[in-house]
Amino acid sequence: MNYFDYAASTPVDAESLRIYQTVSEEFWGNPSSLHDIGGKAQNLLSKCRGNLATMLSIPAKGIYFTSGGTEGNHLALVTLALSRRTKGKHIIIGGAEHSSLHSSAGFLKNLGFTVTKIPLGSQGLIDLERLEASLSDETTVVSIGHINGEIGTIQPLHAIKELLNRRHILLHSDMVQSFGKIDLTDFTSIVDSFTISSHKIYGPKGVGALYINPALDVSPMIPGQTHEDGFRGGTVNLPGIAGFVTAAGRCLESFATPHYQELRTAFLTQLNDRLDGLYTLYEGPLHAQLPHVIGLSIHGIEGQWLMLECNRRGMCISTGSACAAESQDMSKTLQSMGVSQRAGKEFIRISFGRDTRTEQAVALAHLLSDIHAAHRSALT
Repeated sequence: MNYFDYAASTPVDAESLRIYQTVSEEFWGNPSSLHDIGGKAQNLLSKCRGNLATMLSIPAKGIYFTSGGTEGNHLALVTLALSRRTKGKHIIIGGAEHSSLHSSAGFLKNLGFTVTKIPLGSQGLIDLERLEASLSDETTVVSIGHINGEIGTIQPLHAIKELLNRRHILLHSDMVQSFGKIDLTDFTSIVDSFTISSHKIYGPKGVGALYINPALDVSPMIPGQTHEDGFRGGTVNLPGIAGFVTAAGRCLESFATPHYQELRTAFLTQLNDRLDGLYTLYEGPLHAQLPHVIGLSIHGIEGQWLMLECNRRGMCISTGSACAAESQDMSKTLQSMGVSQRAGKEFIRISFGRDTRTEQAVALAHLLSDIHAAHRSALT
């Protein structure tokens, strides 16, 4: 099979897997235990936290290891909102955020918070004018994802933060799709909170991290928990954390942007040659587009059917966020952009990885063209 769904998950890096196994065998104690075996695990946990902090240029004290991006987003939005509820009970999220943030916002709404969702413009970027107009004296937290996981657009976090600073509003950002793809150190210093995940960067599944600026006066979402400085319950997954930090270090050694740009260019050149005018590409301007994620629709072909046809012929693509794969609803990204229901049903996502070869990208473009031609022929 040829895999084109790296935005959903990646294979585990061999070195990350080796570290995972070694830690499982040699550091199996509970880091919270006070004996020497627990202390050995605690020392490794502290080292992992410090190494990740160095990579991201943030204080290690603000890092909390989680089970992944979903849990991190839940903890972040709810913690920040509840900690600021005496100031106000209005929060804002992007209309195209990951489903975890929509569900967290729904939870807060049930607690009496007001939630505003800001749409994306036609190029997949947050509507800054709508965002600014939505701010009020009651607004306490804004959550805007750094990179859209369905079409790869990069949101202007610096411009967003400038709008919020004037009112002392906190900014959370889901950085799951950007971590390991671009240098985040220019962004980690301006947000108040962010989340990252392991399985998007060739690390083990079931691991991630949440950062909350330790200078903030916040209280854990659920009081009385004993792990991760009270922010999370349950024994930490130390083998997974060590594998995660190992994978992160390997990704950050060199960003593969030129590789992904070559793949994107090769794929879109072939697709345009064969299906010019017969497909819609959803993307941002060059400076605000992550090259390895391609969101598009081929006119007249439902995305779910096209995905199954590709799978039958040995090509794995997706119809959007994996966390919404079982839902038949239209992509939140396209909804937020104002795309029609009919066009939204045609949406597919293609995402490349570090092992994707140019000939594979070209072969996928040819296959999509062939499926379109066969589909059109069957209708005539």
